[in-house]
Amino acid sequence: MTDAELHQARTQKWRLDGQPVRTLDDARAFLESVGFCLMYPMRPAILVPTFIGAWVGADDKLPMRQHAYNDPRAKEATELMVRVLRDKAAYEAPLIDEANAFLLAASVFPYFYSLVGERNPRQPPASGPRSPYSPLACDAFEIIRRRGPISKSKLGEMLGGSVSIAGLDRALSELWAKLRITRVDYTAAEGSVWDELSRWAPDVVREGVGISVPEALSALVSKYLDCVIAVDEGEVENFLANFVPRTRVKEAIHALLSARELSFVHVGSKSLLQVTPPKQAYVPKPRPVRVT
Repeated sequence: MTDAELHQARTQKWRLDGQPVRTLDDARAFLESVGFCLMYPMRPAILVPTFIGAWVGADDKLPMRQHAYNDPRAKEATELMVRVLRDKAAYEAPLIDEANAFLLAASVFPYFYSLVGERNPRQPPASGPRSPYSPLACDAFEIIRRRGPISKSKLGEMLGGSVSIAGLDRALSELWAKLRITRVDYTAAEGSVWDELSRWAPDVVREGVGISVPEALSALVSKYLDCVIAVDEGEVENFLANFVPRTRVKEAIHALLSARELSFVHVGSKSLLQVTPPKQAYVPKPRPVRVT
């Protein structure tokens, strides 16, 4: 494989080849193909596709999240993204920048939940010295559990007028970081709408709880390589280290290499990781029939 061939393969898979995602079916197919994507590109760049790029059908002059507010393409892409979330064809999770949506296909999200989410989602969060949840986060969760889906503005009203927007955002971030809650809708009038994830998608949460950490990590390593076609081992570690320790990623890669589920491919002068292609069965050519 050459560098140009690798670039072309990513361009086609990431829908940057002039074949834009426009319908809900398009978006569902795109997300299932790539597994996960960011809404907008980031700096420094992360080697994953973007939903805005797939919507535009190209990667030329795509808006960053900070400049998306005045780009009509971003508004239309966001509307389609919200439809995908409502349809449960994908789920949103925090990654690096919570304002830049990280979308995971429905088939991939249980593996992500296994690594990040609460193992006992029926147990409500409690604050304490060793707890990742503040008292405000616990109060917010109880309201979401009792009244959700609920908009952030309505949630703030129910928590009391003394709660600042920054404080409410921190509380929601604490709950979202452990996938206690998820954004399920967005309206221009009320903003983001939140619900308890285990109520919004009980089957997905149940599946995620039942997946072991090694199985989940192996699945995400393989899906990431399927998404990017071929990549240096360090890039795999850089991406997955956003939500699991780098040492665990190394262990998963070496286990998959030992099992020959991953292999190396030469791209130019580099040796990159890839998902091992399926072996093609040998079919002998028919012997020519001699005419007498």
